[in-house]
Amino acid sequence: MIRQNGSRRLRFAILAATLATAVAGATGPASAQDTLNALKEQGFVRIGIANEPPYTAVKPDGTVTGAAPEVARAVFKRLGIPDVVASISEYGAMIPGLQAKRFDAVTAGLFMKPERCRAVAYSEPILCDAEAMAVKKGNPLSLASYEDVAKNPKARIGAPGGGTEERLALQAGVPRDRVIVVPDGQSGIKMLQDGRIDAYSLPVLSINDLLKKANDPGLETIAPVRGAPVYCDGAAFRKNDTALRDAFDKELAAIKESGEFAKIVEPYGFSAKAAMSTNRDKLCTASQ
Repeated sequence: MIRQNGSRRLRFAILAATLATAVAGATGPASAQDTLNALKEQGFVRIGIANEPPYTAVKPDGTVTGAAPEVARAVFKRLGIPDVVASISEYGAMIPGLQAKRFDAVTAGLFMKPERCRAVAYSEPILCDAEAMAVKKGNPLSLASYEDVAKNPKARIGAPGGGTEERLALQAGVPRDRVIVVPDGQSGIKMLQDGRIDAYSLPVLSINDLLKKANDPGLETIAPVRGAPVYCDGAAFRKNDTALRDAFDKELAAIKESGEFAKIVEPYGFSAKAAMSTNRDKLCTASQ
């Protein structure tokens, strides 16, 4: 959640984006290429984020940061669009929000999966990570995989609604009533501390960030989750905006080649090499 006393600038920008959308909806770009031209004229791109550091983050003053927005900002600047404006969304609402034109792209650690690839036009990979779980110190229920949670009738796992971790837990056989939807990272850690869940699952870097901030010696990280795949995200665009996606890909490739990409993502803990060692086609057709 964005703190009320630090979000005036962000809320104003989001309001401006909403008004711009209403105007654009009345005239509507005639083609996908026109979307890029419209964004250049507008001067900013509306992006969907989750406020999940180090993927995405909103500072108290409303500044949007995190690895995904910073890559997006660098690429869009090369395309002649000087700024990005963020809207916070749950993962399960990101693709519907994109399709409903509430934002122009999603840059939020929205991992590529075949079903998502059928719904949106992904860029080439940007951020890659494995899965992790936060548990009580000593891991009292001996949870090292989603299957371990499924096998223990007492184990409850927290995960973002509509996120990869929720799906992985359900696919592993965890009953729906033991997969607890958690609205944000801070809530997940608090629920774990209070004993309302026995594990909280997110990507490794997200869990590490939360536990560092919590500074609670009573918690520890299980990483990577045994048997869980490594995922990569990409910027997601509407299916009819492939020209915008292709322009984004061209500049993304340029910053990867120049080394600028590594300088952006590696301070956040991500591996530039991992993102550059795979591609969209492979990730979108992988069995996950």
